[in-house]
Amino acid sequence: MDLFAGCGGFTQGFHEFRVDGFADSPYRTVGAVEFNITAASTFAANFGESIGDAGLVFPGDIKDWAPDMVSADVDVILGGPPCQGFSGLGKENPKDPRNRLWRQYVRVVNALKPQIFVMENVDRFLKSVEYELLQSATAPGGELSDYIVETKVLNAADYGVPQARRRVIVLATHRDLVAAHPERLNLLHPAPTHRYDENGENSKELTLFEVMPSWVPASVVFKRTSLTTDTTQLPEGRKIDLLGTTVPGTFRTTELHIGRVPTELSLARYAAIPPGGNRHDLPPELTTENWRNHRKGSGDVMGRMHWDEPAVTIRTEFFKPEKGRYLHPTEDRPITHMEAALLQGFPEDFLWCGSKIEIARQIGNAVPVGLARAIAAEMYGYLMECRAI
Repeated sequence: MDLFAGCGGFTQGFHEFRVDGFADSPYRTVGAVEFNITAASTFAANFGESIGDAGLVFPGDIKDWAPDMVSADVDVILGGPPCQGFSGLGKENPKDPRNRLWRQYVRVVNALKPQIFVMENVDRFLKSVEYELLQSATAPGGELSDYIVETKVLNAADYGVPQARRRVIVLATHRDLVAAHPERLNLLHPAPTHRYDENGENSKELTLFEVMPSWVPASVVFKRTSLTTDTTQLPEGRKIDLLGTTVPGTFRTTELHIGRVPTELSLARYAAIPPGGNRHDLPPELTTENWRNHRKGSGDVMGRMHWDEPAVTIRTEFFKPEKGRYLHPTEDRPITHMEAALLQGFPEDFLWCGSKIEIARQIGNAVPVGLARAIAAEMYGYLMECRAI
């Protein structure tokens, strides 16, 4: 079950996981809840068939969703409650009503009683009142005291994702499952498969079994995409109604290589920024007073992505270089929707619904597919040890 499902990055990672010798994933989605209709439509376009008669994609407020709408047993619940109230990019308002949506997640867990639930959020979640409440809920006597919780900040780059994206991952294991484990252990976070290497070469440091490769650079994506863009628009005339509302779509990831129409000033700025550079490299006639005086915080505004390093975190406005290090490593343009989706790990044949801005939000809000796949693999191994599958 996927709550606050978005376009389905979490689910895509679980569906991509394979056991050696088997063609299909051991995980099957039986339901999803997503408030935004275009994101819910994207989810339905990609995973609706796998849900079948067991449940549905509910395109509405989670408060209006009843867990008994799912007829199948739910072993695992995934979800990333909205993070805007915690994010350092926002106002970090402790009273933001979105902060309390995790309570709806708790309601569903209590109703469906999965063996494991996984919650994802920004790293500032760990310093929030809501996280303290979650800890209280899983303490002895709390409403989630049947679960043992492990919390850790994971970097997607450590799992082969060509993007450095840090997120809190909460893993909660039902105590009955822990009791079934041969060593009475609860589920732990997956060990990194990749490591930072300042020389940009594969590390010679040995893990227990093999050499651990270095982080995957963004160049693996840019080698797959055209240096130039031929259009600024999505393909015209496509509409689809999967959930009772007609939305634009569907569009394959490969159809999202769309550019912008920058001003002459923007084009001059792009051209003046060297490889790996940012706004600090602009000459006086191309910069702004605010940029000249701003010496605190990130310098990555109007920055080029590094060819030989993972991309910075892909956010919802990755198509605006003034929002971060979102210029192509070598070309005088922002990255495209296609490149952002590939940096998040979505496959080329993934189907998208919505406008350009709506699809950008879906891409930026998603859990990186490779990180989700690593969690799915660790979870499968644990469930096998518990003889739960």
